Amino acid sequence: MFRGLTDIERKELLSRYRTLLKSCKPLTDADDKKQIRKAFNLAVEAHKDMRRRSGEPYIFHPVEVAIIASSEIGLGATSIVCALLHDVVEDTDYTIEDIKAMFGEKVASIIDGLTKISGIIDKSNLEEKPDLSHSMQAENYRKILLTMAEDVRVILIKLADRLHNMRTLEFMPSEKRLKIASETAFLYAPLAHRLGLYTIKSEMEDLVLRYTDPNIYQSITNKLIESDEERNKFIKNFIEPISVALSNAGLKFDIVGRTKSINSIWKKMLKKNIPFEEVYDVFAIRIIIDSDVENERLDCWKAYSVVTQVYTPNPERLRDWISVPKANGYEALHTTVMSNTGKWVEVQIRSTRMNEIAEKGYAAHWKYKEDKKGIENSLDDWLKRIRELLQRPESNAIDFLDDFKLTLFADEIYVFTRSGELRNLPKNSTVLDFAYSIHSDIGNKCIGAKVNHKLVALSHVLSSGDQIEVLTSEKQSPKEEWLNIVISAKAKSQIKMAVKEDKKRSAERGKEIISRMFNQVRLPSDEKKIEEFAKYLNINDVNELYLDAFSGKIDIKTVKAFSTINEKSGWLNYLRAPFAKGKHANAQNKQIRKKRAKKLELDVENQVSFVIADCCNPIPGDEVVGFVLSENSLEIHRANCANAVRMNARYGDRIRNVQWDDSKQITFKTAVRLSGIDKIGILRDIIRILSEENNLNISSVMLETKNEIFEGKITLYVNNTEHLKNLINQIKKVDGVERVSRLRLTEAM
Repeated sequence: MFRGLTDIERKELLSRYRTLLKSCKPLTDADDKKQIRKAFNLAVEAHKDMRRRSGEPYIFHPVEVAIIASSEIGLGATSIVCALLHDVVEDTDYTIEDIKAMFGEKVASIIDGLTKISGIIDKSNLEEKPDLSHSMQAENYRKILLTMAEDVRVILIKLADRLHNMRTLEFMPSEKRLKIASETAFLYAPLAHRLGLYTIKSEMEDLVLRYTDPNIYQSITNKLIESDEERNKFIKNFIEPISVALSNAGLKFDIVGRTKSINSIWKKMLKKNIPFEEVYDVFAIRIIIDSDVENERLDCWKAYSVVTQVYTPNPERLRDWISVPKANGYEALHTTVMSNTGKWVEVQIRSTRMNEIAEKGYAAHWKYKEDKKGIENSLDDWLKRIRELLQRPESNAIDFLDDFKLTLFADEIYVFTRSGELRNLPKNSTVLDFAYSIHSDIGNKCIGAKVNHKLVALSHVLSSGDQIEVLTSEKQSPKEEWLNIVISAKAKSQIKMAVKEDKKRSAERGKEIISRMFNQVRLPSDEKKIEEFAKYLNINDVNELYLDAFSGKIDIKTVKAFSTINEKSGWLNYLRAPFAKGKHANAQNKQIRKKRAKKLELDVENQVSFVIADCCNPIPGDEVVGFVLSENSLEIHRANCANAVRMNARYGDRIRNVQWDDSKQITFKTAVRLSGIDKIGILRDIIRILSEENNLNISSVMLETKNEIFEGKITLYVNNTEHLKNLINQIKKVDGVERVSRLRLTEAM
């Protein structure tokens, strides 16, 4: 049975299998275990002699995916069987029909979905060619998501698969690592977040940072390790009085301190422009109340009352997701309190049930379905909205991905219909978003609304707790400018569809109008002549010509003028024809001037021209990636640049592994942000360091002072990151300067 494995590998495989059985014990019975064993045996046989890039037997991978599905997501026997078999049809000679015969329709259906996803991804990796006009990869994502939305277990198993691949990503080639990391950041981590799998989402994001910006990842990791002892001591002292007070209140509980993810710490550092040492909420305190479903809300509020009696709360930082849970089912009370040492500390309060849902997301809801149908329905509604978005007849796959990301990332508000029905919408939704959430026809005919009995416009932004009555008119129709009003993916999708259909009908009417006017002046209304007419009016698109005709911008006088010129040019061409000279095109005059190209050293030992991306302006020393612009030209981005991650996920085939050529001293434009206490001569001292001591070319300086505090930005040219780091350290030594950090050039403009 274990052919191709060494004795050590056989022992390791059986050990992992026992771990799997132990993890799924509470969710399975004797019959389930037989099915799991049967699936395990088939997977071992199917993957014999196969190995991963790490050198370990391939069978380790499906077993690990099954363990994640069971222990970290909480899926049952059917999903565990599917996890064990998820690569069997894709990588071996077994077929879906074989799986169906051995394990039944349901397992075969899920495996089929997983196989389709793998097939799409493999095809995109192998067959796609650079195409600047659109991305096949974006269309592939749509197919992947459509497949996953048919059964939520397909999503969950695929997330388990992706998590294990990220955990073993170090064995992949560099170029492949960046592509997989970008896909994870762009699609899989947001999916995990939306399904309530916060632990998996956080780990995915940390691993993405590890491979897109290893220096930042390692730096924060080291600082967390260095401050671990001090942090643990603080947590122990902080929770001690809370534990005593909760016990005195008669509550059963667990209380722990949890260090926040590396990625979330890095995001805070970026957002607030502060060093690691100034991030006050590196950790959070979690209180888990042991309470039955009937009393859990009351007990959580009781715990909140106890905590805020021990420590003073910040009233603006209270988040109540118990009264109105998030759409992914997350329930908890979050508050921020002031410790005795003057530090703000976040405290999260949950019941045991709430904590399981927070850890295992959507899968945990099945366990509590009888108790919380509202939450289940909320998740089902979200999946329904996803399916609607996936199935819409939208030709532009890139637009689809942008709208889908809106659906994944949006924070939410909770509002009421006129009849009192509770609805959740993305934060900052307008009246028009609400109208489209009810039905596309309601949205298309919406002219305004009454919010809390007060008449408001389509663009009115809603707040949690609002009660809305939509006002409609049969004379109303969607307009393109409505896209600037709405933020929800569904509303954007419906408006685009309606406007597109309206333009199509208008263009058809306009074509008829053009044809009639051409007939009046005895011009042929064939395609060639109409294109000449459009060119005469400096209109590039014939459809725009038809729309102008429909709107009345083109009349019979314009057509007659074209007809007259057409007749004259016809005679002139007839007379000139015998004496016509050959046409010459001066190709040199038609060339478009581009940014001065520089040379970059590629890992494939090939020289190509490149341009530096304006969005992140990398400099030597930064981790960088290249994106193909043309056959011999690349655009260089920082590996962790948001645009690079998005482009990498959409156009993975165009990524190139690049390295800086350290042998050449070229200066690159960058910027720094600085702040401090304003003093006479401080700007002179800073400029002296940059210009006189370092002989640097300074592009611009902007400093503003308010209440004796200055903030400013300096744009300058440096050789590399080490050069920039030394400059920052020198500026920090200037008396009065408090903070100096690198800035994206786009922020300095």
